[in-house]
Amino acid sequence: MEEKEVLLTQEGYENLEKELEYLRTEKRAEVAERIKIALGFGDLSENSEYDEAKTAQAENEAKIADLENKIRYAKIIDESEIDTKTVQVGNTVKIYDMEFEEEVEYTIVGSTEVDLSQNRISNESPMGMALLGAKKNEIVEVNAPAGIMKYKVLSITK
Repeated sequence: MEEKEVLLTQEGYENLEKELEYLRTEKRAEVAERIKIALGFGDLSENSEYDEAKTAQAENEAKIADLENKIRYAKIIDESEIDTKTVQVGNTVKIYDMEFEEEVEYTIVGSTEVDLSQNRISNESPMGMALLGAKKNEIVEVNAPAGIMKYKVLSITK
């Protein structure tokens, strides 16, 4: 099975590494302590604390494996290679919503760095895919659940 590369900013990569280190050290130790305490309660067949601790251990190990995989296939976006002629991952794009007559600004990021509260959208989302490669003053069409939405690219910045 071929793995898909994971696009990350340098900051996003460092955040994944920090989270992985936390899960490998502190979180593993916390879960191990919970298992140790639960074992002290006796009969494992009716020990819900033990079951919960083992579930937490499995979830932590799955998260560690997921982060290791993302880091293994990470492609860090070289900020010096990002230009503002066309929309690329790493750009911030100001667009004009032609239906609702309002301006919106998005930063295009890889799927692991999405944060809608910060208007950070994935390059794999319908909006992100429509914007990639667009130039200033170009009209892009986004195939949304509500139908085709049209946006005008007002500016592209780093």
